[in-house]
Amino acid sequence: MDITIRSCYLCVTDMQRAIRFYETLLERPVTEHSELYSVFDIGGFRLGLFAFQLAGEVHTYGTNCLPSLELPCRADLMKKLTGRKIVFPLCRIGNNWVSEIEDSVGNRLELTAPAGGM
Repeated sequence: MDITIRSCYLCVTDMQRAIRFYETLLERPVTEHSELYSVFDIGGFRLGLFAFQLAGEVHTYGTNCLPSLELPCRADLMKKLTGRKIVFPLCRIGNNWVSEIEDSVGNRLELTAPAGGM
């Protein structure tokens, strides 16, 4: 069986606040926007923001899904960590620098960079 993952979404309570957070973090504008579902295109991968309360759903935030964003080097990773709520401090794991932050609602995101890059 050939399976491809092309998207994932994060639940948000305030679409505009979430869009501002991710536009700053990803350094790119939202590519599709609605009050219910907005999308960022990241090299063909679709990162969605879902205003679940508008759909009448209930969700829990935190560590049930952990998107991992790779940066080209440790210096860029350090810049992304600046001013963010860090929930897993920067450390080297294998051949990567790894840290986790929380977004504007409490979803966790992993940020990584190759250990050889500076």
